[in-house]
Amino acid sequence: MDEVRHQRSGRAARAAERQRKGARVGRPYIIRNVPTYDVLGEESLIRIERAADRILAETGIEFRDDPVALDHWKRAGAEVSGVLVKFPPGLLRELLASAPAEFVQHARNPARSVVIGGKSVVFAPAYGSPFVMDLDRGRRFGTLEDFRNFIKLAQASPNFHHSGGTICEPTDIAVNKRHLDMVMAHLTLSDRPFMGSVTAEERAEDSIDMARIVFGRDFVDGNCVILGNVNVNSPLVWDGTMTRSLRAYARANQAAVIVPFILGGAMGPVTNAGAIAQSLAETMAGCALTQLERKGAPVIFGNFLSSMSLRSGSPTFGTPEPAIGSMVIGQLCRRLNLPLRCSGNFTTSKLPDAQAMMEGTMSMLAAVQCGANFILHSAGFLDGLLSMSYEKFMLDADLCGALHSYLDGVRVDDDQLAVDAFAEVGPGNHFFGCSHTMKHYETAFWDSELSDNEPFEKWEAAGSEDAATRANRAWKQRLAEYEAPAMDVAVRDALEDFVGRKKAAVTDMWY
Repeated sequence: MDEVRHQRSGRAARAAERQRKGARVGRPYIIRNVPTYDVLGEESLIRIERAADRILAETGIEFRDDPVALDHWKRAGAEVSGVLVKFPPGLLRELLASAPAEFVQHARNPARSVVIGGKSVVFAPAYGSPFVMDLDRGRRFGTLEDFRNFIKLAQASPNFHHSGGTICEPTDIAVNKRHLDMVMAHLTLSDRPFMGSVTAEERAEDSIDMARIVFGRDFVDGNCVILGNVNVNSPLVWDGTMTRSLRAYARANQAAVIVPFILGGAMGPVTNAGAIAQSLAETMAGCALTQLERKGAPVIFGNFLSSMSLRSGSPTFGTPEPAIGSMVIGQLCRRLNLPLRCSGNFTTSKLPDAQAMMEGTMSMLAAVQCGANFILHSAGFLDGLLSMSYEKFMLDADLCGALHSYLDGVRVDDDQLAVDAFAEVGPGNHFFGCSHTMKHYETAFWDSELSDNEPFEKWEAAGSEDAATRANRAWKQRLAEYEAPAMDVAVRDALEDFVGRKKAAVTDMWY
């Protein structure tokens, strides 16, 4: 009996050790081994493209508070009247021909650099929530401590590839200074790729300058090390705050992620095809502007389609229409030969519950099946993006782990076909202890960190915990075990000096 207990405890210890090590190791990014899913034929795609061309040529897009952008368009051959720009058909596609179809975003740990474009898929946490929530303290304004916690959680998970950007707003730091703390946190608490500030041109430039301290000015000039996520003021308005930041990233040879934010019925039509045409027009214009600022600069074609409750006017997320719309956006983006950011783990639920996971899974499946290369909002999104949830972050990380296996597809070779195993087992017997199973049992199936697969009686005896409760315990354990990646002392000192000087130079602004 003692020997049996020893064998069982030995197996448990080995399993725990595998899980512990696995929690610190992951792929730098996914290589897609399943095809994209095309929902529209050629005729329908052409009709959408023609509708976008009409919007661009007949209605036009306003570019406000950025005279340099207007000068760019004039020189490129667009019709500029005040702040309204109209584009002759074909102009934007001609300009976009110089943008790379894929590029590397370098991480300060070279082993964690990612390819964006082609068959690569990169998961990054959710972005932009003013609130955070957990089961212990409920919903509250985000702080710098919360921001740092989420970077630590992402860094410690094997299921993400990117540190993200404004994972939550650190509202305890002045608006005009918080970008410095956020970039500092990304650079010191993670060694993965990250995103910088876009809320003002000088903040974008500060973010890039901090990256130059870490990577070196010459390296940054020739390589992408930072992304900036910029949004259109849909419908059909690019404001100067966004275009100035967009141009700051482009002229430094860094990648802007160009993203309309279209709520059907509010900032765009209620019909899917109309919203898709609008999204195509707005995104092409932003992407093309990067090429006017610096030809050949990397850029990501982004998309954020969503819907709204037409009874109440409230936004809705994780609904089927935007999900299938993402599929079409993927087709249109591939025709432009640009990297794609699309969809994410969207939900309107206020809790990490069944609604949250249903809506999030629908959105994430659309993202991976439409061919998205960079998937922002992969984890933590709750409350229509108003809240970043600790428990939802852990549950979504688990889903991202499952999607790694999903995107691996099915490998077919002699070993996987297992013909010799049939000869060993024979008719009517089980495969549980055969040599083929023993060879593969540690890696054959994806193993959830949070799901409960025990018999009902054992689950009940252990406290009848739901997934959110298990996730609550998991994020606390992950933070307790977190270890910061090493950083050269001189580099860290230079970053701290930069941040200190920048903060001392201006007074706090809280709006």
